[in-house]
Amino acid sequence: MIAQSPDRILRLNAVLDRTGLSRATLYRKVAAGTFPRQIRIASRCMGWRESAINDWLRNPMFYSVGDG
Repeated sequence: MIAQSPDRILRLNAVLDRTGLSRATLYRKVAAGTFPRQIRIASRCMGWRESAINDWLRNPMFYSVGDG
């Protein structure tokens, strides 16, 4: 049996590095529903699930929030 590792939370700079997007483009895509939404980590801290970013990276042209 294979143990599944927990989903990591990525902060903004890590997401920008992985995707190659600019900050403005990333937030524009979040608003349009073509990029995963952030999750709240703490009262003033947001991040993205690594699995959601990986889903987006597999098919960025046709990703929609309902997909992943």
